[in-house]
Amino acid sequence: QVQLVESGGGLVQAGGSLRLSCVASGTSTSINTMAWYRQAPGHQRELVARVSIDGRANYADSAKARFIISRDNAKNMLYLQMNSLKPEDTAVYYCNAVGWVGPTFINRWGQGTQVTVSS
Repeated sequence: QVQLVESGGGLVQAGGSLRLSCVASGTSTSINTMAWYRQAPGHQRELVARVSIDGRANYADSAKARFIISRDNAKNMLYLQMNSLKPEDTAVYYCNAVGWVGPTFINRWGQGTQVTVSS
């Protein structure tokens, strides 16, 4: 059973930085697509950034030029470096993994990590 666990959230002042991490356990296979989503109170969950197994990444407009998504396939780790944080980045950030693990297609979510940016 693949499980995702995020870490690295916290409280930071506007203009600061945070680095989120997500570890995928329960598999030694690199998962095809991993992504970060976020959900602010009263809003729908939205994509922040996505990276494929070969490192190709795409970003939401709100994340471009400020956030960097990366992964370490050997460790089954996903990262999100967030710079120049703004109060509107305040949300629960979720790790997501989509792809085949052996004969099973998975679409897994972590439990989320809170990011709060104060003005």
